[in-house]
Amino acid sequence: WLPFPTKPYFSWYALLWHILFSQPPCRMYYPLDPFYETNCPDITAYICATNGHTYQNECFFCVDQWEFGPHIKFKRHGKCS
Repeated sequence: WLPFPTKPYFSWYALLWHILFSQPPCRMYYPLDPFYETNCPDITAYICATNGHTYQNECFFCVDQWEFGPHIKFKRHGKCS
């Protein structure tokens, strides 16, 4: 008996968990130089933040969080209602 699902099911479960609950890896988008402008990719993968704003993708969310402060938090993937 195993306390976790079988391997194929576990892979899908892990992927679903990651998609629904994982937060964006913001550190990779933070500029090293404060005067450097980050160029976010033109990809649509909406992020809803706690400020009620829908960001085009995690890069735009992370840059706003870096510029305006940690009070902007990840809420969920997808558009805000």
